[in-house]
Amino acid sequence: MSSPEPIRFTDGAAYERFMAPWSRSAGNLFLDWLVRRPGLAWADIGAGNGAFTELILAKATPSSVCAIDPSDAQIATARQKFTAKPVELSIGDAMALPYDANRFDVAVMALVLFFVPDPRKGASEMVRVTKPGGMVASYTWDIMRGGTPTQPLWEELDALRIPAARPPSADISRFEALKALWAELGLREVETRELVVERTFADFDDYWLSMVVSSPSGIVGKLSDAESAELRRRLQSRLPSSASGAITVHASATAIKGRKAA
Repeated sequence: MSSPEPIRFTDGAAYERFMAPWSRSAGNLFLDWLVRRPGLAWADIGAGNGAFTELILAKATPSSVCAIDPSDAQIATARQKFTAKPVELSIGDAMALPYDANRFDVAVMALVLFFVPDPRKGASEMVRVTKPGGMVASYTWDIMRGGTPTQPLWEELDALRIPAARPPSADISRFEALKALWAELGLREVETRELVVERTFADFDDYWLSMVVSSPSGIVGKLSDAESAELRRRLQSRLPSSASGAITVHASATAIKGRKAA
């Protein structure tokens, strides 16, 4: 097979099966960790189908949320969730946000920064649109230490010598890289935290549908029948199941937050 194509999230329903449950688990921990008060203006950058935006609305009682994503399909899915709610949805680039400077109290990227081709530019845009004294925060799967939920799939694809698409800026998931970037951008009161989550699938078929078939790489459609069968066999062999057949998978993320200088 040729080298993998870039990861693109173009199917909101597939994303809901694939990543939204993970996003909600890690997002709940992330929001509980952020120091926040009701009535703030939030920017949710790389909002996807709105999974994290829903958590902001439920847990942070914002005055408003501006949610932006480069995928029109993802935003179309999000629009179905936020009728008559204080959410402004936009299609746009994290490296060139269509917002005025000093607009938001909180700017966040939830599972996004490692997908940004130039993480420094993306983070600097978050800083630009945040008010002095406001919060700039991000969390990403800890790819460099094997913390992503897709690690079992990636490892088995590697073993089969089948190219697996990975985020283009995986190195920014390291705590050291995040802290260096936040310091370079002049953010104060910087803190980091590891977020550890798990997800239980009803059985292997549930895992296969959610984490393989629904993967944005579309890997199953690119495999021969023999390759698909071998990948399925290898994954089923490595993933322990309970007496009922349930499979629990763990993942970890690196989170960072800091305040823009007043």
